[in-house]
Amino acid sequence: MLEWQGRIGSLVDRVANRLIWKFALARRELETDVPLVSFTFDDVPESALREGATILERHGVRGTFYIAGGLAGKVEPDRTLITREGCGELLARGHEIGCHTYAHRRIRDIRRLDGDLDQNAEYLKSAGVAGTARNFAFPYNAAWPPARRLMRQRYRTCRGAGEAINRGAIDPLMIKAVEIRQPEQHARDLTRWIDDVADRPGWLVFFTHDIAPRPTPYGCTPETFDHLVRHAVDKGCRVLPVDRALDAINW
Repeated sequence: MLEWQGRIGSLVDRVANRLIWKFALARRELETDVPLVSFTFDDVPESALREGATILERHGVRGTFYIAGGLAGKVEPDRTLITREGCGELLARGHEIGCHTYAHRRIRDIRRLDGDLDQNAEYLKSAGVAGTARNFAFPYNAAWPPARRLMRQRYRTCRGAGEAINRGAIDPLMIKAVEIRQPEQHARDLTRWIDDVADRPGWLVFFTHDIAPRPTPYGCTPETFDHLVRHAVDKGCRVLPVDRALDAINW
């Protein structure tokens, strides 16, 4: 029964995302002569702070870290999530903090979404985020059409997956992104996306989770992450956190 419920839930997520991508009316034209790349992290395991942020800084760039306050300090079998202090450290080091809900559940399963987002805003405020987080990433990359009005009121952008470069007419509430995940060779070969955006400028958003010597299925090793960041810099891309990339395209 649980297996079938999971399959049905995944199907609902895919259909909802595709409906938004196909029929969204609130599109904006993305114009850039310079290839833009953003590296983003969901959930933010401790390794994303210790390894991921450090690698970005080594190349003189910064990233966006989408935080779910309800996961703070949680210890799981294969990862530990960052604490409030870790969130503050990311801010102090010049990285952007985004919202990933508080409960870290699919937004269609959150009974009072506005209350959950308020709770996460309070958590981020306690960690040092001035005002409110300006950008959002959907947990499990699962958008939900009835929530779009609320998300539009609260955030500059919402990010899903989509495995595509953002070009042309883009829905700000459904920014597409490419996942950095296992197997490791697959993650290393994602340089092809960087080559693509360098040849035909647009905005390439990557997302991942842990950066560890023994990564989960949803992360990669420090060596591979360094390989991707280095390649983006060497190809002449502007590597920017999400909010600064939005400023660069005048959104």
